[in-house]
Amino acid sequence: MKVALVMGSISDKEVVEKSQKVLDDFGVEYETRVISAHRTPEVAFDFAKNAKNNGIEAIITFAGKAAHLGGVIAGLSTLPVIGVPVKSSLMDGLDSLLSIVQMPKGVPVATVAVNGAENAAILAVQILAIKYDELAKKLEDYKVKMRDDIVKIDAELNK
Repeated sequence: MKVALVMGSISDKEVVEKSQKVLDDFGVEYETRVISAHRTPEVAFDFAKNAKNNGIEAIITFAGKAAHLGGVIAGLSTLPVIGVPVKSSLMDGLDSLLSIVQMPKGVPVATVAVNGAENAAILAVQILAIKYDELAKKLEDYKVKMRDDIVKIDAELNK
């Protein structure tokens, strides 16, 4: 099982690292790339067209400003694409969010919150867990731990 993490600019690296941590915690292999939809469109094309043959099963894209990376990749690949809008402009990431979420019919990009790298990785894990039982079990354990943590905090708060 392998996920691609594709950032449009190296300046997105700090956000990408949050997805890497989640994928590491779940034991999911990933490759990380810097590919610009605007500055290296031929690389984006080649990556998207060959991702499935290269063992990629889901793609998470990270882009700020005019965030076209996820849409370009989704337009060229049949793999699930998750877009992370990156806060990188005066609009606090709203421009990126709207660029990613407003895809035309037939070219979906699942979109998470601005800088929502952790949820993007969890969504990728959920997609992969349909195929990999050991990942489904890890997700179940993760959800139980989240619940238990909240129950504990609530109990401590009300002592």
